[in-house]
Amino acid sequence: MEQETLILQEPNEQEKKLPNEKYEKLKKYIDELPEKEGTLIQVLHKAQEIFGYLPRDVQLFVARALGVSGAKVYGVVSFYNYFNDKPRGEYLINVCTGTACFVKGCGPLLESLSEKLGVGSGQTTEDGKFTLNGVRCIGACGLAPVIIVDDQVYGRVKLEEIDKIIAKYR
Repeated sequence: MEQETLILQEPNEQEKKLPNEKYEKLKKYIDELPEKEGTLIQVLHKAQEIFGYLPRDVQLFVARALGVSGAKVYGVVSFYNYFNDKPRGEYLINVCTGTACFVKGCGPLLESLSEKLGVGSGQTTEDGKFTLNGVRCIGACGLAPVIIVDDQVYGRVKLEEIDKIIAKYR
């Protein structure tokens, strides 16, 4: 019940600015589903595609549209790394922290990125350019340590390459 309370708070200023057209697009998508039961993750993917992230209001909209509790939606959003409940930066930097990457030195890479960008894992830079995340295994163990910027994979990354990688996206 506590989770339900968390997402039923008043929307913040950014959430109040979400365009009705986006809600209408999501509603149309949900209405066109042949069956609503069992589609929560599918609908959340679509909602994130439309809005860019899943703020409280969007989570509650999905909950009402699918006839599930807000707590259930919040539980799914908070469980899966793919879903974001805060706006992400223009570029998403994921540093693999799985076992192979850990052994090969992902810790110092994540620390260096954090220091250079001025944000911790799970945070977005003030200019909205980068979101930095430490993520569990991404399945590229042979390339450890691995950094992914959006869809670009950087394997066997060395500390001295961090500035060059960031500069490519500035």
